[in-house]
Amino acid sequence: MAKIEIFSGPQCGYCESAKRLLDREGLAYVDYDVAANDSNRKELCRRLPRVRAIPQIFIDGEHIGGYDDLRLIMETGRSRNMTS
Repeated sequence: MAKIEIFSGPQCGYCESAKRLLDREGLAYVDYDVAANDSNRKELCRRLPRVRAIPQIFIDGEHIGGYDDLRLIMETGRSRNMTS
């Protein structure tokens, strides 16, 4: 199974939508709250120095983008690769 990581924050509608989509698909993920833990924010800045928007989603270490990008992956059926 692919390792899915999501960098998120509180009161972020897109973050919540991304997590709901992953939950609905039965895909496990690690949620890094950038507001609750400074080391999570620093890790996001290390991985994506120029990006400040959340959510930011990684699959097996590869940055895929945010909620819209995740939704597109799910809609096109590429999510099958995340479960094998």
